[in-house]
Amino acid sequence: MSSAIQEVVSILDLETLEVNLFRGRSPQSRWQRVFGGQVIGQSLVAACRTVEDVTARPPHSLHAYFLLGGDPKVPIIYEVDRIRDGRSFTTRRVVAIQHGRAIFSMEVSFHGAEEGFTHQFPMPDVPKPDALPNEADIKNRGLALMPDPVRRYYERERPIELRPVEYGRYLGEKLEGGRFHVWIRATGRLPDEPAIHQCVLAYASDMTLLDAALIPHGRTVFHEDIMAASLDHALWFHRPFRADAWLLYAQDSPNLCGARGFSRGLIFAEDGTLVASVAQEGLLRQRRAKPA
Repeated sequence: MSSAIQEVVSILDLETLEVNLFRGRSPQSRWQRVFGGQVIGQSLVAACRTVEDVTARPPHSLHAYFLLGGDPKVPIIYEVDRIRDGRSFTTRRVVAIQHGRAIFSMEVSFHGAEEGFTHQFPMPDVPKPDALPNEADIKNRGLALMPDPVRRYYERERPIELRPVEYGRYLGEKLEGGRFHVWIRATGRLPDEPAIHQCVLAYASDMTLLDAALIPHGRTVFHEDIMAASLDHALWFHRPFRADAWLLYAQDSPNLCGARGFSRGLIFAEDGTLVASVAQEGLLRQRRAKPA
């Protein structure tokens, strides 16, 4: 297991302070704000820790709001409110706190498996991950051509491996149709507990989705004149999966207006099974040029 994914598993292992109260830490990196996916994942861990048997009644959906940028230099306190323990559904509310203020809030719903009707959208017909350049290939073939922020992103070790189908957009190519597909997986084998895989996917689901809203404009969040921040996040778990196996994250953006971009994604296992759906709205501002 790579050191990067080991660190993610470690930061998802929250410290229990009291009943319904947990403490999480952040990686000591050069980022000025806490990565949004980290707070989503840690909040989901906190909620799961308050469910009696999360294996029998796993999370099926979460809805979250980013309220303030997180400070990576200090711990985050997660307070869980046990809203409801019903016969079929369990509901939790989680508030993440730093410096005495709420920086993030999330509601999570849990539901056990039931028999019934079933259908799903088909997986897009895209190349399999083995047919795409891996990260070593991207570094050797295209790294020098990428903008500095993209190059720095690929140069450092990361917990989630990404194999973009249309990685040419990071070289300045404009995509037709406004759709983006990227294969994702954890960079090492994870424990077998299903909740760990759900929390890692929750972490990863925030990694590229906001950027999809800039596809129709031929831009990325890596451009220096773009100011980007996640505003909210919703995630639905449909079927079992492993986050250390390849998953296809198919993304598009129906709308960008008023500096708010709306993006959505479908996540498929490699065999075509739809395992999760995601939606997010984010702030996307174009920075004004400084006067000469």
